[in-house]
Amino acid sequence: MDFLKMMKQAKDLQGKMAEMQQQIAEIEVEGSAGAGLVTATLSGKGELKALKIDPSLAKPEEIEILEDLVMAAVNDARGKSEEVMQEKTKEMMGGMGLPPGMKMPF
Repeated sequence: MDFLKMMKQAKDLQGKMAEMQQQIAEIEVEGSAGAGLVTATLSGKGELKALKIDPSLAKPEEIEILEDLVMAAVNDARGKSEEVMQEKTKEMMGGMGLPPGMKMPF
């Protein structure tokens, strides 16, 4: 009987994981750099959805700075996306608890 109960729990967990992945895909987070001169929006899965660059940065002699700011903004948004995913995972797992040493597969 315990085996059947474990199988049902595993199936329930699989359903919750699929639901969580869908919710994560719909989340959008925004990162910024250079006091808001560059902003990037990523999906919960880390896909770059939008990038906004202040027109004052489009000077040829500042291209290198612009590139660095874009990279910083994207990395900022990606980090926030990962934090949201970790928080959603904790919420979903609730009191289930994982065995010591076992980590989530994502």
